[in-house]
Amino acid sequence: MNTTRSLSVVWRLLVREKCFLPSAGAPLHTSSRNFSSSDSMPEFPTQGKANTVIRIVPQQEAWIVEWFGQYSKTLGPGLHFLVPFVHRIPYWHSLKECAIEIPQQSAITLDNVQLNLDGVLYVKIVDPYNASYGVEDPGYAVVQLAQTTMRSEVGKIALDTVFKEREQLNVAIVESINKAAEPWGMVCLRYEIRNMNMPAKVQEAMQMQVEAERRKRAAILESEGKRDAAINVAEGEKKAKILASEAEQQERINLATGQAEAILRVAQARQKALSAVADALNKAGGSDAASLLVAEKYVKAFSELAKVNNTVLLPTEMGSVGSFVTQAMTIYKQITSASEAAPGAKNGGRGGKQPPSS
Repeated sequence: MNTTRSLSVVWRLLVREKCFLPSAGAPLHTSSRNFSSSDSMPEFPTQGKANTVIRIVPQQEAWIVEWFGQYSKTLGPGLHFLVPFVHRIPYWHSLKECAIEIPQQSAITLDNVQLNLDGVLYVKIVDPYNASYGVEDPGYAVVQLAQTTMRSEVGKIALDTVFKEREQLNVAIVESINKAAEPWGMVCLRYEIRNMNMPAKVQEAMQMQVEAERRKRAAILESEGKRDAAINVAEGEKKAKILASEAEQQERINLATGQAEAILRVAQARQKALSAVADALNKAGGSDAASLLVAEKYVKAFSELAKVNNTVLLPTEMGSVGSFVTQAMTIYKQITSASEAAPGAKNGGRGGKQPPSS
């Protein structure tokens, strides 16, 4: 019986709680995800809730409870019992990650170029107490902090660096916001620069700079190509000349070797011929044969001279063939006598007997 009565009391209290809740079509709390400017920013903290003795806190929410105007406790998800007129719920917070749009603002870079930037800031309440009592309006404060931090960080770098190090810029903004927002019970998870606009003249100048850089690179590549082609042609000509000179050198070496071999062969042949002639002269009748051969050569030489239009002066005693032959035999005998006398002269010069002086 007591159990049934207790359940009945609880049921009546729950029905009473239902009466104090908003209607089915109305939201339980102000959403912090749909807004486009600082005028529609989410309220941090949100407005309080009525004390209906029994309150059910949804998941990922935190309710601040005051005892006679002084902070008492923070209610987490679940069923809670409060004392009417004593307990008050002045603030409640959503512990979900919240996206806050940062309105567009102007910033001046290190090289004095004005930029218009906007972005999205992702924050989360981690300490409901500080979010309620640490700052009057955490949402407005974090937006202003993000704007000033972004303006300060952009002013430290040049225009080209803003585009190249966009990720590093986002990280620097997040670190700066977290340092300042810690007493507010909030943490900045990330920041993303969404749009980055610049004056039209600056954009045209940058476009011209890009085109000039591309033309410069094209000219450099073209000149490097011509240089490489000239080097290749020069190296080809060099190798061709080296090969031609080596071929010519080898040809001359081969020709000289052939000529030397031919001269050697001719000398060897003449040596053999002279040896054969000497052997023949030492035999019986060799002198007569040699005389006959010399006479034939002598006559043949004069015959060759007579075939062309030459004027030949001959001694008066050589007017006939017999005279030619006689003259040739005389020359041969003189040569033979001289060759025979040569060994005797050599022996006399070496200490042999000298003829007595008269």
